[in-house]
Amino acid sequence: MADVPDVEWNRLAGLGFDVIWLMGMWERSPESRREFRGDAASFASFQKALPGATLEDVVGSPYSIRRYQPDARIGDWTSLDATRDKLHARGLRLMLDFVPNHVALDHPWVREEPEYFIQGSPEDFARDPSAYYRAETYSGTRYIARARDPYFPPWRDVAQLNHFNPAMRTALIADLVETAKHCDGFRCDMAMLVLNDIFARTWASKLTGATPPATEFWQDVRAALPEKILMAEAYWGTEARLLELGFDFTYDKTLLDALKAGNAAAVRDKISGDLAYQSHMARCLENHDEARSAAVFPPGPLHAAATLIATLPGLRFYQQGQFEGRRIQLPVALSHAAAETADPALEAFYRQLLQISNEMVFHSGSWRRLDVQDFGDGLAANLIAYDWQTENSWKLIVVNFGEATAQGRLHLGDRIQAGRSYRFNDQLNQAVYLRDGDELRAAGLYVRLDGFQAHLFEIAPAIDVKNKK
Repeated sequence: MADVPDVEWNRLAGLGFDVIWLMGMWERSPESRREFRGDAASFASFQKALPGATLEDVVGSPYSIRRYQPDARIGDWTSLDATRDKLHARGLRLMLDFVPNHVALDHPWVREEPEYFIQGSPEDFARDPSAYYRAETYSGTRYIARARDPYFPPWRDVAQLNHFNPAMRTALIADLVETAKHCDGFRCDMAMLVLNDIFARTWASKLTGATPPATEFWQDVRAALPEKILMAEAYWGTEARLLELGFDFTYDKTLLDALKAGNAAAVRDKISGDLAYQSHMARCLENHDEARSAAVFPPGPLHAAATLIATLPGLRFYQQGQFEGRRIQLPVALSHAAAETADPALEAFYRQLLQISNEMVFHSGSWRRLDVQDFGDGLAANLIAYDWQTENSWKLIVVNFGEATAQGRLHLGDRIQAGRSYRFNDQLNQAVYLRDGDELRAAGLYVRLDGFQAHLFEIAPAIDVKNKK
């Protein structure tokens, strides 16, 4: 971490970033490393990402945390604090991971505090050893449940915390409060799994007679950390609940899936909610659990989707290597992926897009989605349109999220004055159009875009040289 050159932090600050999330900071588990090094199926994915990968390249999952202290491969508390201070000096904040649902199989609590975990019986272990871990603890042999998402098999290298155990919750929040001294916020892994009702359903057979906590875990976290940024990895329609419990942002997986599917109607539906709600969405084209966007989207759809992500309300969330067009998804237990050649055209596009979206109107302006009037061919359904406005700035974004050329008309409202001309400066395509205000008020703005093309207009009254308006 201390080896990251200042020029890299300067570059990110210059691109307009506000928060840097450093994934994989915490001490990785030797037991996780052993599990992955002995798994032939995992090695198939390792070889795909890094041909010739060896056991030394397998370092274990960053989400199998042995302790909340910096991993020795990355740094120590001093270098972490120094990095945070460098970011602060550049107007950036530091976000780190918090994993509420589970810890590593060799976390000290497994040996010292086995009651902190969901447990099974010797019969459970004999019937399904992939779901339980035999642990020798200070109080004897225990069969600790391996953590899981209820829709998938158990994760092989992590132990399931019991969120109906008050002492465990208190200890986990104490760890979080101590860790929070070194950062500005947390990306909270699989945050919905520890909601009381979801946890109760997932582990019903092991919670017989247990009393659910009086509060939600995230309420207690927010009370303990009132000033920290909290971002939830969230699925299954739990986003609104998590925001109510105190999160600042939640993942917007629904929008990502709609973009991947090329479904303009679903995209439009997703962005039809009010601005207050949308402003709390964390929107992305890729993250460490998703295939890389350059591998998923052909160039045209990628540019269209990136334009939407960069200019919609909410937290705009980018992954390292995305701008360069990296295509290899790195397995979390692997130390690195194979080197890839950067795509200079895509890099230039992202630089242009980030420069535009860093303008203040995209952060503090009022936003509205706009309906596009169809010409009878039905293709206007692929046009996604919205604008941002402040007193001194007005941006209009129109994206054709379909293959066919589409056309339609947009009514822009009373900000257009009769008797004036307006300048539409397309910042994406370096083109300027002059339009008559009377026509705009009467008929609307005519737009025509080829498949997966976009306009990003800066709208302003044209200067009337003759009358000096």
